[in-house]
Amino acid sequence: MNILDDLKLQYRLGGIAMRVMYWNVACFIVSLIFFYQFSVGQFAFPNWLALSSDPQVFMFKPWTFLTYAFFHDGFFHLLFNMMVLNFASTLFLTYFTQKQYLGLYLLSALFAGVAFALSFYFSNISGSIVGASAAIMAILVAATTYSPLMNVRLFLFGNVKLWHITAVIIILDLMQFRLGNMGGHISHLAGAFFGFVYIKLLQNGTDLSIIVSKTLDFFVNLFRKSPTTPFTKVHKNYKKPTEKTTSRIVTKDKTQQQIDEILDKISQSGYDCLTKEEKEFLFKAGK
Repeated sequence: MNILDDLKLQYRLGGIAMRVMYWNVACFIVSLIFFYQFSVGQFAFPNWLALSSDPQVFMFKPWTFLTYAFFHDGFFHLLFNMMVLNFASTLFLTYFTQKQYLGLYLLSALFAGVAFALSFYFSNISGSIVGASAAIMAILVAATTYSPLMNVRLFLFGNVKLWHITAVIIILDLMQFRLGNMGGHISHLAGAFFGFVYIKLLQNGTDLSIIVSKTLDFFVNLFRKSPTTPFTKVHKNYKKPTEKTTSRIVTKDKTQQQIDEILDKISQSGYDCLTKEEKEFLFKAGK
């Protein structure tokens, strides 16, 4: 199995968190090819991707309230965000579903984008932002709100409470609020606030992520062709199954059992713990 097949298998089996990280990396590669100005060493994102605080721009490009959350203006910006996202995703998905994860990511990005645009507009400041930080903060704060006393083992620090980690990140955002990238810090804090509100509403029986789930299901069903099954006459066969049929069923059950065992191993120890033979078996079974 080559590297490309390995990446495809990770994308297929890694769940929504892995896919979101793949999407962010893919968008960064695209932006590096098309929007990076090598002469000056910085990105120049068009206003149909980055979120602008100018109403004359975002009112006619409303999709930018989401697209900005998948692009980054530097390699280290992407690297740090993906590290925190991987950490926060593991915690969040311990308690909640993948649909709730995707719903929170998109809704928090939307909420943070609106907070940024309104705050800059009323402050008479013009600017634009890109980055997944707001959505990542929402996922981290949501997990912290639900289980603040969870023990997390950090290198050099040992076991610390989850709320300690989240509090330090939020305090750092507040300390840098006026030092630079004010728009980014506004979106970070807005995302954190949305993550907190999301959990509180969820605990009271209101799941905001249903909005995203139902919207995505609507568009998926809209473009999915309904299968037409012509009338066919059914002939009942009362003959006993032959030994050959039984053998196929047993073989299929053994294959499925092996797949289930490998998937359990992934959920417990991660994809990287698989042997080369197990990866190749999953890749062939997924075709």
